[in-house]
Amino acid sequence: MEHVNLLGGNLLTFILFTGIAGGWLAFMTGNALAATWRPLWQAIPYAVLLGAAERFFNYALFRGDLLSFSGFLIDTALLMLIAVGSYRVTLSRKMVLQYPWHYERAGLFGWRAKGR
Repeated sequence: MEHVNLLGGNLLTFILFTGIAGGWLAFMTGNALAATWRPLWQAIPYAVLLGAAERFFNYALFRGDLLSFSGFLIDTALLMLIAVGSYRVTLSRKMVLQYPWHYERAGLFGWRAKGR
């Protein structure tokens, strides 16, 4: 039976390259989308493009599997999660700072109208 690697490479490469380097890019993508008042759905195609670029760089630099569909899905899901989280944190901070008379923080990812 052949060994199947779901990540399409080794775990250290996944943590360092996808988690830290790609995660930083996804974080900045979500931050930029929220800072310019773009809709949340735009984070999805950007995360897919980041996942494809990460899969290519994993192949070119670390001899990972280029066509690993499970690796692409795992990488893209992580990058999408980071981008959406960054978007929500930035948007909630921006709403509270821009409209302080109307909104207050309601946790890390949200805001609510004052007096509720």
